[in-house]
Amino acid sequence: MNSSAKASPWWTPSVHADRRPLLIGRNAIQAALRGFFAREDFIEVDTAVLQVSPGNEAHLHAFATEALTTDGQKAPFYLHTSPEFACKKLLAAGEERISCFAHVYRNRERGPLHHPEFTMLEWYRAGESYESLMMDCVRILALATETVKTGKLAYRGAESDPFAGPERTSVAEAFERHAGIDLLASVATDGSTDRDHLAAEMKRVGMRVADDDGWADLFSRVLVEKIEPHLGFGRITILDEYPVSEAALARPSARDSRVAERFELYACGVELANGFGELTNAAEQRRRFEIEMAEKARVYGETYPIDEDFLAALSLMPEASGIALGFDRLVMLATGASRIDQVLWAPVAEYGR
Repeated sequence: MNSSAKASPWWTPSVHADRRPLLIGRNAIQAALRGFFAREDFIEVDTAVLQVSPGNEAHLHAFATEALTTDGQKAPFYLHTSPEFACKKLLAAGEERISCFAHVYRNRERGPLHHPEFTMLEWYRAGESYESLMMDCVRILALATETVKTGKLAYRGAESDPFAGPERTSVAEAFERHAGIDLLASVATDGSTDRDHLAAEMKRVGMRVADDDGWADLFSRVLVEKIEPHLGFGRITILDEYPVSEAALARPSARDSRVAERFELYACGVELANGFGELTNAAEQRRRFEIEMAEKARVYGETYPIDEDFLAALSLMPEASGIALGFDRLVMLATGASRIDQVLWAPVAEYGR
């Protein structure tokens, strides 16, 4: 067979017949998770896709559009990259337990684990710790595999048992164990970071360092190259306590000011979810957004606006924990699919070819 031959479209009857069992599994998992949240007294919410800001992470890329007023004036909008801002506004409005299956959109992303349009499952618990989300995740992963009767999570020959107790490890512990690097030696008690110290540690263990790499670039390289390949094999891994400079929208830990109440969930080396003890300090959140947008301008030559309504809502938002889980990735691992487009009913058309 000619390797350059174009694959048949997803809507070809034979291709669809191969994909259909995975898609039926997707529907069953979604129904089961809706039942789980209903039993936990969550309200399912629906958020607008069009937002004034798509999020303010330096390396997150959005789809931009514009709205026309009735008199033809243009107003910029973005397709949201997450329903997070809207969900937190609902917490500020008085909701206490909410869940949301949202189609979200991210540019510059396509591959076996990435798709420009995908489904994010987010849920929030007002007045509860972020450890409660960890327990939710354990139950949800087990429920997904029970629903499709596989009993395991699998990806590219690797397996993870969702019924085994999860491994919980801090980012600092993982850096020491898998890379031989003392990460927190490069983080001060005020959260500031020492780029040169981390660079020297990476050179010591034989890792590549570029002159224009910032601390965050170096951190990400170690995480991707040395840490993630070891996470979630045999049982799921909860990677906890990210450095506070990588906190995103998470609050600092009361135990150690150098780290934040942020964790990520892994199975078979695949990141499935990102959870926070939520930050409610608007001034600190603005500062973080501004740092991220300065970095985005430096690297990509563009920025996204800050959602002022979101920052205003933080003053009313209660203490809460929240999490975003890649629903399509969960379906992939529960059904044993090898690519994300195999579990999407109608994938986005290929482009750039």
